[in-house]
Amino acid sequence: MKLALHIVGYGFMVLVLLVLIYFVFAFVLSRMSVAQEPETKKEISIYILTNGVHTDLVVPVKSNVIDWTKYVKYSHTKGNDTTARYLGFGWGDKGFYLETPTWADLKVSTAFEAMTGLSSSAIHATFMHAMVENDACKRIDISQEQYERLAKFIIARFDLDARGDSRHIVTNANYGMDDAFYEAKGSYNLFYTCNTWANAGLKACGQKAAIWTPFYQGIFYHYK
Repeated sequence: MKLALHIVGYGFMVLVLLVLIYFVFAFVLSRMSVAQEPETKKEISIYILTNGVHTDLVVPVKSNVIDWTKYVKYSHTKGNDTTARYLGFGWGDKGFYLETPTWADLKVSTAFEAMTGLSSSAIHATFMHAMVENDACKRIDISQEQYERLAKFIIARFDLDARGDSRHIVTNANYGMDDAFYEAKGSYNLFYTCNTWANAGLKACGQKAAIWTPFYQGIFYHYK
């Protein structure tokens, strides 16, 4: 009995130590910056937007680079509002997106699968009419060439069908009238979260970003 208690106690201490190491690395690496590419032309405005947990990459619905309605249909949303000017993209764990509308709905199985990368992922796309800059929404002006790179980065996460079309997830778990979910590639885990993905998107288009961050604070720290 005493040996079993010692083993449990040792295991608990190791777990606490690993969690502590994780948060220390997250803090340190999120404060270390990947520099913005020099001499950036200000041709297209994109945004980073957070709800206090998750970061979206927000882009124009249509531009001379890409028309996103090829992948995200207005008709896939409940509102079907074709006047929206912006489109926010988030990537994350499918179980969290579709089965956890509030923290009270979180299941142990969903959390375990998300942390360990055992579940599938989804893209959450949200149409927006206007962007209001504040602490939770930052505008970034980039060149057309950089935007092309960002578009390729986002498209690469869609799990497209044989015809190259996005695969809409039909669900009642939408967050509002203007959003839709799509099948995505990759698995969410402790080391590659929704915010890690958004941070990688900023790196892909040559903007300021954290070395690594699992949390939204690590992104917005560089845009104070």
